[in-house]
Amino acid sequence: MAFVIGLMSGTSLDGCDAALVEIAGECVRLAAFITLPMPPVLRERILACCSVTRSDIALTCSLNAELGVWFAQAAQAVCEAANIPADDVLCIGSHGQTVYHIPNDEGGMRASTLQIGEPAVIAYQTGMTVVSSFRAMDMAAGGRGAPLVPYVEYLLFSSDKARALLNIGGIGNITGLPASCALDQVFAFDTGPGNMIIDALTRLFFNLAYDVNGDIAGSGKVDNALLAEWMAIPFIKAPPPKATGRELYGAQFVENALKRYPHVSPVDWIATATRYTVESIVYNIKAHVFTRCAAKELILSGGGCRNTLIRKEIAERLPECRVLTLEDIGWDSDAKEAVAFALLAYKTLQGQPGNVPGATGAHRPVILGSITPSPAKALIYPFNEPTVNPLTKKR
Repeated sequence: MAFVIGLMSGTSLDGCDAALVEIAGECVRLAAFITLPMPPVLRERILACCSVTRSDIALTCSLNAELGVWFAQAAQAVCEAANIPADDVLCIGSHGQTVYHIPNDEGGMRASTLQIGEPAVIAYQTGMTVVSSFRAMDMAAGGRGAPLVPYVEYLLFSSDKARALLNIGGIGNITGLPASCALDQVFAFDTGPGNMIIDALTRLFFNLAYDVNGDIAGSGKVDNALLAEWMAIPFIKAPPPKATGRELYGAQFVENALKRYPHVSPVDWIATATRYTVESIVYNIKAHVFTRCAAKELILSGGGCRNTLIRKEIAERLPECRVLTLEDIGWDSDAKEAVAFALLAYKTLQGQPGNVPGATGAHRPVILGSITPSPAKALIYPFNEPTVNPLTKKR
């Protein structure tokens, strides 16, 4: 039996999700889950770091250490919530904070990714071994470094019926699990924006973190010209594998749109952004999921699954699917990605691959992540022992 912590801070920048996972034999149990809210000052520094016009190397350097301290606090908080001492935790899997991602070689830039949140700081402050920088090895193997959650979705949610799992965070991403599938049949990709544009506009116009239940969007009218322009962005209809993020849909995206469409009212902006999320998701499911996986269940997670309007419109547009949330099958929607990086860290310490080439486009499966040993105790490599891996059932 082992306890592993997963830390995830995504593109929504609302907090660090920390999951304490217990792995015993073939059983994976969520022992505790917390979200450490992101301080507003830290959020603004991350946004500046992600901006091509406001970022600088000194800010990035400092923020790397600042986030390390904050991630360590999240790990300590989830241990306290479960009353589990640090010595009982095998390791922490820290995704880090993505500040820039270049999925393909373009414009003289090499395909690359950068997640910050110094693992040495996390290891020193918690006394725990840290696995980090998960995306880099997949990209070295020719992948896009994302999405990485599909491997864990395959382990936890594959069944004898076809399913698709849709996470609506800052970005929308979907995983296809054909009925009784093997790992090489799993596929996944980003669909486009999730909550990112909606949240940015809601903060700008209404000084609210997000549109609760889609109430603001429901009171507005979709601007069809703006929606058509956004749907024409090449990423939306590009075939998988594909990944996107704040580089495309960040602050500059909203600023440019506001300049081009000054006549659109605040509620209509939110309505249009919400419809864009729905349309981009529905298009990609019909074009790139149903053609490979006759999914009868669409299982939602992430903050967007709590937006009543988004859920309603997706269900109406996809009548062939039963639309559920992870809670409907016994899991916490908010915890899924943090759980995933806990299990990916465990896989790394077991010396086993954690990527899905059908999702990332990598040439082959590879062991993910870099290991930062605890400064307080010797690192033990469990994969040196001839034991059965509880997540693959293989010796």
